[in-house]
Amino acid sequence: MDLKEKIRIIEDFPKKGISFKDITTVLKDGEAFKDVIDKIVEIVKDKEIDLVVGPEARGFVLGAPVAYALGVGFVPVRKPGKLPADTLKYEYSLEYGNDALEIHKDAIEPGQRVLIVDDLLATGGTISAVAKLVEELGGVVASMGFVVELTGLNGREKLEGYDVFSLVQYEF
Repeated sequence: MDLKEKIRIIEDFPKKGISFKDITTVLKDGEAFKDVIDKIVEIVKDKEIDLVVGPEARGFVLGAPVAYALGVGFVPVRKPGKLPADTLKYEYSLEYGNDALEIHKDAIEPGQRVLIVDDLLATGGTISAVAKLVEELGGVVASMGFVVELTGLNGREKLEGYDVFSLVQYEF
C-alpha cells in the first residue's frame, strides 16, 4: 500500500509556510491503519523488544497496537502532571521555548529493550527527550519508528547512534 496516497497534506497549517502531514486519514482507514501497524511490527520483529514506549498523543494511538501485536507492554510518556504515580521528568529546549515530558519511575526495568513509536520525526527533539527518559530508567532503546519523517528538518542527526526507521519520507 502506498501510504502517501492515504496521508492528507494541509498547506499553511498550523501557520503559513508549513505543509502539515495529517495521518488522521490513515487512522480512520482500517486497511491503512492495519498496514502501518503491520509494517512497524515487521521491521522490529527480530529486535527482541520488551516494551513499546509512545509519547502522547499519537504515540499512544500507534504504540499500543504495535505493543499488542508484539505481545509486549506499552508505556505512555506524557506532559507533566498527567501521570498518577511517581514520575521522572525530562526538560528540553525547542525552537520556540521549553517543554517537558514525564514517565512513571517504575515503567521500565534496567536492561529492557524498548521500541519508541511516534507519528512524526521532524527535528527529533521530542523523541530525543523520550530516549533520555528510557535510558535514565536503565532501558535500552532498541529502535525508534515513525510513520512520517520530514527529512529536510534533519531529525535523524539528533538521533545519531540510534536505530531509526520511518515508513514515509517527505522533504518538508
